[in-house]
Amino acid sequence: MDRLPPLTAIRAFEAAGRHENFSRAAEELGMTQAAISYQIRQLEDRVGRALFVRGKGRVRLSEAGLRLLPAISAAFGGMAEAFAAIREEDHEVLSITSLTSIGGAWLGARIGRFQLRHPDIAVRLSLSNDVIDLSASSFDVAIRAGKGNWPGMRSEFLFRQHLTPMCSPAFLEMHAIRRPEDLLRVERLTPDDPWWSAWFEAAGVDAPPLQRGGMYMDNQLPEASVVMSGFGVALMSPLFWRAEMASGRLVQPFETLYMPGNSHWLVHPDGRVGLRKIERLREWLREEVAADKGSLPAEVWEPF
Repeated sequence: MDRLPPLTAIRAFEAAGRHENFSRAAEELGMTQAAISYQIRQLEDRVGRALFVRGKGRVRLSEAGLRLLPAISAAFGGMAEAFAAIREEDHEVLSITSLTSIGGAWLGARIGRFQLRHPDIAVRLSLSNDVIDLSASSFDVAIRAGKGNWPGMRSEFLFRQHLTPMCSPAFLEMHAIRRPEDLLRVERLTPDDPWWSAWFEAAGVDAPPLQRGGMYMDNQLPEASVVMSGFGVALMSPLFWRAEMASGRLVQPFETLYMPGNSHWLVHPDGRVGLRKIERLREWLREEVAADKGSLPAEVWEPF
């Protein structure tokens, strides 16, 4: 044969051959006995030989049918296993895309606790500052920064973006940094970032002109490495670096926080509401956020 017979006819033959009964095959497939008989006749015409021996009140497989049935049953079994594997993978693997800073510093430091609580859910975490289209990707959820109003997405507020200068204790002492304006005379990472001017204004210091040159970083992970080595001061989110602050590797010289106007959100497509692995992540994130609430001012935990 140049191509396969219709799948409906093959399916009818497989069920009828397995039961050696057209009525039971019809019940299994939700068809009438007449429809089963018609499909098998069509298949027999296509093959060019009888697949069943029909007797009074019963049918049995012919020699050709006996040869054909095991291969077809195995093929259907293989397809069923393939689809089951896809469904199983969908239920067991939680794929997360996150902004680099929050994903690498805050979520990455905690996600092991989620894995221990739900060992049946494998976690795949990818860090990127690009906005990934969840409807056209393999990711289940995203951690994004914004206002929370992405069309077709369900967004759950985590906390506001917040920034303040941070550096190593040695850098703080070496440069005698005591007041916010002292930062105007030291090396600042990404000095042309407008958020520096905004932070100085929030701290009551006349906003300086943007400084050109210097060292530029596009997320807090490399910034933390640089400042912990004793070079410069960077605008960072203290929530992300609680462990480093507790160990004395980083310090926050001033309480003033600048909040740019965006928040961090857990985001996923509307069509995935109620999916177990996503709901477990949502519940766990709520607990993690609640545990952190005492470490920062109340407004950090309220959406704009």
